[in-house]
Amino acid sequence: MSYTIDRIIADDDFESIDTRTRTALANHGFGVLTEIDVKATMKKKIDKDMPPYRILGACNPNMAWEAFGMEPRVGVMLPCNVILREVDGGVEVSAVDPQASMAGIDNDELKGVAGQVREMLKTVISEI
Repeated sequence: MSYTIDRIIADDDFESIDTRTRTALANHGFGVLTEIDVKATMKKKIDKDMPPYRILGACNPNMAWEAFGMEPRVGVMLPCNVILREVDGGVEVSAVDPQASMAGIDNDELKGVAGQVREMLKTVISEI
């Protein structure tokens, strides 16, 4: 089982795809709670250069609320990370597959919620 939902976008630049990603997330009820500029962090911390790479910590509050009600410690698996990284041929956008990340939790109801979020993230990725 793959642990990400991926797409490479060749027709736009990194910052425009970032904007498109945030818009698609918002259109499906996700907010961006955290943002990590991995490229800048690696340069600052260990003086290493790398292509643009950004991690967006996205959360759909309604789905998170539902998950918390089923499994109070599920917060260790949240938020749903979405990455943007420059690759040969464009910018790759990848979202965590919530079903894969929560597979270790023995709770069938939660697996159902994870499946719903997975479908939402698949739609987000396809709309960018």
